[in-house]
Amino acid sequence: MKINNAELKIMATRRSQYPDDKKKEFLLVGRSNVGKSSFINAILNRKNLARTSAHPGKTETLNFYEVNNEFYLIDVPGYGYAEVSKKTREKYRKMIEEYLEKRKELKRVFMIVDFRHKPTEDDVLMYNFLKYYNLKVTVVATKADKIGASKREKCKKQIIDTLDLVVGDNLTIFSSITKEGKEEILKTIEGLIIDTI
Repeated sequence: MKINNAELKIMATRRSQYPDDKKKEFLLVGRSNVGKSSFINAILNRKNLARTSAHPGKTETLNFYEVNNEFYLIDVPGYGYAEVSKKTREKYRKMIEEYLEKRKELKRVFMIVDFRHKPTEDDVLMYNFLKYYNLKVTVVATKADKIGASKREKCKKQIIDTLDLVVGDNLTIFSSITKEGKEEILKTIEGLIIDTI
């Protein structure tokens, strides 16, 4: 799949603001500062479409990026950031839950984790939350360029075992620096767009 154009189309906080053009949607979740913005920019061949920041917790809305005029990649507020108030965390949770409840256009969730570390308790909670809604999940282990070849299998096993990855879900090793895993992600998206037209 070649990315010809991409733009931030809608920033939504409630269902009435979602696009109604029935295009396929792919959701992106992950802890604050795990590299979601870098992932978006790498996948969409843009340097600064999604703003990367040294300060986590910048995304406060559901950001619908329209890609090739045929699908949406949706970034949601990151989880697990201690400095976000309990009230704000609850607001984000409700916003994401409202989206997940009845969104027929959603075809897959990409859950970003850090390849270098064991998934956190928050990661496990998020994965279980997604499975509660019977959603297909691709776990994306990013920052792969920072892991040596000899440690890769151990890191992969750690992620699969900690999240207790179910049959049908998969793990993609990814790096926004080397672009490892990029084609695999684009093929997944392309296959689901073609499959469900």
